[in-house]
Amino acid sequence: MKIGFIGIGKMGEPMCRNILKAGHSLVVANRSQPALDRIAGEGATVARTPAELTAQSEFIMTCVTDPASVDQVYEGADGIVSAIQPGQIAIDHTTVGPGTSRRLHAAITAKGAGFIDAPISGGTAGAESGTLTVMCGGDEAVFEQAKPALESIGENIYLAGPSGSGAVIKLVNQLLVGIHVAASAEAVVMGAKAGADPNVILEIIGNSFGGSAMLKRSIPLALDRKFEAGTPVSLVLRDLGTIGQMCSEVGARMTLGKVAESLFNEAHIAGLTENDMVSVFKVFESSSGIEVG
Repeated sequence: MKIGFIGIGKMGEPMCRNILKAGHSLVVANRSQPALDRIAGEGATVARTPAELTAQSEFIMTCVTDPASVDQVYEGADGIVSAIQPGQIAIDHTTVGPGTSRRLHAAITAKGAGFIDAPISGGTAGAESGTLTVMCGGDEAVFEQAKPALESIGENIYLAGPSGSGAVIKLVNQLLVGIHVAASAEAVVMGAKAGADPNVILEIIGNSFGGSAMLKRSIPLALDRKFEAGTPVSLVLRDLGTIGQMCSEVGARMTLGKVAESLFNEAHIAGLTENDMVSVFKVFESSSGIEVG
């Protein structure tokens, strides 16, 4: 299977390694040279442009920074749309609004090719282990064709519905992530300030109705003061902005998400922009005069 991959970042680099481990041939393109060199050194071929990469691939996977980068990679000069041919399939793993995915689906299917919006969840750990959750939107026949490629990077692969459905489900996930991390920080700092042991909070609440995946992830990181970049504050802020835009477009209310966004913006103002999202704990710690660690 010939796979092209554009976007060798924190998620894309381990995803590329898993594609190679699965025995597929891999062509890569990226703005950052060091990551490109590392993957090329492990067996990938380098393409100069998205169009050149597309010409060498059966499946074209993209995992770039933001909607503007998606637009450039797909519809810019020497982009994917300019080169894609009937029978090829493009798969976008970037977190974008459903409108972007549906526009690309229309542009690519007009050329007789296939397109799947396939955002991912699981963080860098999931990318490294090949156990990502992949939320797909698109035509069922195209999804079935793309599934073997997706299985090289993910474990839980779902067809959520027609084009744009994967993007919507990912934004639902990101809204909950932002809210749950902020809620976990508020609750744990409150408990610690009142005299509770955060380890006991994790043990008991982690097995109670108030528990969540974000609570279980956040407390150990906060206790160990591991605030270095994993899933950065900047990414959560970007995604909450995209969610707000989608809510405006469809007429949905966004209340708790706006509160979470304001808290992550406080972390950004405090200089924690590229630190892990668990850094929102520091916002509550600063206000409460305590460190949970």
